[in-house]
Amino acid sequence: SEDVLSKDTGECAICLEELQQGDTIARLPCLCIYHKGQVFNCIDEWFEVNRSCPEHPSD
Repeated sequence: SEDVLSKDTGECAICLEELQQGDTIARLPCLCIYHKGQVFNCIDEWFEVNRSCPEHPSD
């Protein structure tokens, strides 16, 4: 689901940029979060070639 990050939370495992308060993010069912939006669209680009979470490929 798409959401706006309420606090800084480390880094996006796809682009390795910081996940910062106010960033638009996607939260996957496994609760991992990644950038999703106009500036960074990491998770949509990831799902163009992959079918699972970058951090949980067996899920």
